[in-house]
Amino acid sequence: MTDEQGTSGAILVVGGGISGLTSALEAAEVGNDVFLIDKNPYFGGRVAQLNEYFPKMCPPSCGLEINFRRIRDNRKIRTYTMATVKSVSGGPGNYEVSVEIAPRYVNSNCTACGDCTAACPDEIDNPFNFGMNTCKAAYLPHEMAFPRRYVIDKGALSAAGAEAVKASCKYNAVDLDMQSETITLNVASIIWATGWTPYDPAKIENLNYNGSSAIVTNMMVERMAAPSGPTGGKIVVPGSDKEPESIAFVQCAGSRDESHLEYCSYICCMATFKQMNYIREQYPEAKIYVFYIDLRSPGKYEKFREKLMTDENASFIKGKVADTVIEADGRVTVIAEDAVTGDKISQTVDLVVLATGMQPSLAEGGAVSGLTLDSNGFVLSDADKGIIGAGCAKKAADVATTTQSSTAAALKAIQVSRR
Repeated sequence: MTDEQGTSGAILVVGGGISGLTSALEAAEVGNDVFLIDKNPYFGGRVAQLNEYFPKMCPPSCGLEINFRRIRDNRKIRTYTMATVKSVSGGPGNYEVSVEIAPRYVNSNCTACGDCTAACPDEIDNPFNFGMNTCKAAYLPHEMAFPRRYVIDKGALSAAGAEAVKASCKYNAVDLDMQSETITLNVASIIWATGWTPYDPAKIENLNYNGSSAIVTNMMVERMAAPSGPTGGKIVVPGSDKEPESIAFVQCAGSRDESHLEYCSYICCMATFKQMNYIREQYPEAKIYVFYIDLRSPGKYEKFREKLMTDENASFIKGKVADTVIEADGRVTVIAEDAVTGDKISQTVDLVVLATGMQPSLAEGGAVSGLTLDSNGFVLSDADKGIIGAGCAKKAADVATTTQSSTAAALKAIQVSRR
């Protein structure tokens, strides 16, 4: 364990997605010391995995790159990747936080030259692309990764792979003996910006997610549509690379369902409208079917929705999907009841996209001491105690709402630090 570090006014930001980056920068740029940690080997969170995001429909590089540069230039911020909070003790103004840092097996000598990847014979399912392709076991997490340092999945390395990777590095950056370490941080307040994870579609048994590669999630479509993604920007049926002539979107896949996520995930309808745009750019004549309970496009997104609902090759069916049937030819039949007409609908398509809900990342692992979650796993803030939720750790939200929430969280954390 390393010595304690931090100052009486320091702020810990847990989670380095768009929320955590925003909170950390807002606090540091008015003079507070900030520790920014993330469990991943990179910062950027879910936004880094998107092709485009609202409201400007820009790629993630547009918002993240400037934030990464601001962090690099700010001496008040100290960053730790592959780091998780193990315990919190103390009280507002004087928290002691134990943080465990997992081994990356690549040290700070790394120049991101890529020689280890070229030499590595072992492959893993690419976690950044939801396993739709493979990458080497020594890899850069993604093309825009910050910090720009490689990481090694030691468990996936063969003996020959370990030797090859070590021998390939002329900077002595590969350290396969690296151990996890624990550091103790003294901070005045803690911002929980731990973000969200896509709800596991395999839990929704009637949607048959594991039954066919032609059933994908909305986040998988984001990765396919991204130029840096597994298909180079082409939306196809995974595995067969077939160009889909018909696509069904299944809304509220896991959301608004007492057996899964009881709340509306806020962004799923707009994500579908956005992905209809992606499809139209690639397949102008493709038939699109959207099965929905209600269509929710809050405020500024109404005009976006209206334009897509006039698409003559798109059908909107108000009805919850009851079942999906895998056909012998690899296509999928979506079965629902039209709530308006009462008719039973059976629509066969090439590709089914499940608009999976946003589950707070802490819902599965639970809260550490001193942190309270609601029944859905969202953080319940206690501003007086300097324990503050931000972004999608607090509620399901879009990027614009998330950054506003994160600025507010930083302000509350600063107030506690300066009492």
